[in-house]
Amino acid sequence: MSYVDGFVLPVPKDRIDDYRKLARKAGKIWMEYGALAYHECIADDVEPGKTTSFPRSVKLKDDETVVFAWIVYKSRAQRDRVNKKVMADPRLAGMDPKTLPFDGKRMIWGGFKSLVKF
Repeated sequence: MSYVDGFVLPVPKDRIDDYRKLARKAGKIWMEYGALAYHECIADDVEPGKTTSFPRSVKLKDDETVVFAWIVYKSRAQRDRVNKKVMADPRLAGMDPKTLPFDGKRMIWGGFKSLVKF
């Protein structure tokens, strides 16, 4: 079964176009190196919950929105190979965390094994 990297992150509303540009660039690179699918989604119907929610998970501020993203791979081993190549790619070099169009300190990410797939 496939392997998925998942991400949830806050993006300032006035930086959505900058984020979209970065996501398009990154998606092309991930796909070039072998990812099976690359998705970046922006919140549409996401309300803060009383205990937990997407907004609460990233300590969302009033001037931000939530992005939910995932990348699909054949396996964890293939994901590790792809990510190693992506991280070494000079097209992504020089991405200073201070200039990224989101707060990476509040980004949540992780790798997931498929449990059910149709």
